[in-house]
Amino acid sequence: MTQTVERMLPLYEAKMIHQYDHRWATYEPDGTVRDVTLVEKQDSSFVALPRYWVREEVVRDRLGDRWDRDWLLGWRDICRSTDERTMIATINGEGASPEGGTLLAFPEPPVGAPALLAIWNSFAFDFVARQKVGGTHLKYFTMRQLPVPAPSQMATHVPWARNASWEAWLSVRVLQLLLDAHDMSPVAEGFDMDQTGLAWDPERRRRLRSELDAAAFHLFGIARDDVDYIMDTFPIVRRKDEAAFGSYRTKELILEVFDAMQAAIDSGTQFVSTLDQDLPHA
Repeated sequence: MTQTVERMLPLYEAKMIHQYDHRWATYEPDGTVRDVTLVEKQDSSFVALPRYWVREEVVRDRLGDRWDRDWLLGWRDICRSTDERTMIATINGEGASPEGGTLLAFPEPPVGAPALLAIWNSFAFDFVARQKVGGTHLKYFTMRQLPVPAPSQMATHVPWARNASWEAWLSVRVLQLLLDAHDMSPVAEGFDMDQTGLAWDPERRRRLRSELDAAAFHLFGIARDDVDYIMDTFPIVRRKDEAAFGSYRTKELILEVFDAMQAAIDSGTQFVSTLDQDLPHA
């Protein structure tokens, strides 16, 4: 008697992901869903469990010729302009996505996916998205109306860094946020990144994200006063920061980095990141 072994892939529901986080929520054996704890996130071997699994052959068949990578880029369909964040996207490992849950994108070339993710998850992009979302969905037709820099612009040099394109500068930071779990090894291999030593560190993640957001504001050509205004249109982010830190720390960090980048541009020098010693060369 011959036994056939089928490989099953997780079905990533929208509630399971958040910005740069494929382990936002997990299912329990009884079918209930809960947030993944900080302790679990800091365990690189912890895996968020889905409610449903899909045969690999079914996933491959549905993707067809559109995608041949061992990871997926997608965003939450269900959202509101009044949520803490409206645009919520990440890169997952191999898996499937349900209809009306996480909408998938197939960037061409695929190497541009991390930089695209940086744009999508930025406050600059989210501010515009909130003006366009009138209900509870962020569908493809809305996404096509939102501003994303052209690949030709992403290939130009960052004005505060030597020999680094926008795509490279953004990507190296995004991958640092994504590759903190062993189950993301296909992503690490796909982008030729070393996962050694990467772990979920809340403070380091805040610093990485502040640099990504400040860079996105510069990339879109947004003035400092407008950055200040845009950040004040995210009241839930502010309220949570004030409860945790006593001030709007997210905004403070972004403006601090934005100013440092502007100073580097004005002086023709290189922006010095507090994370430089820990980052691969962009």
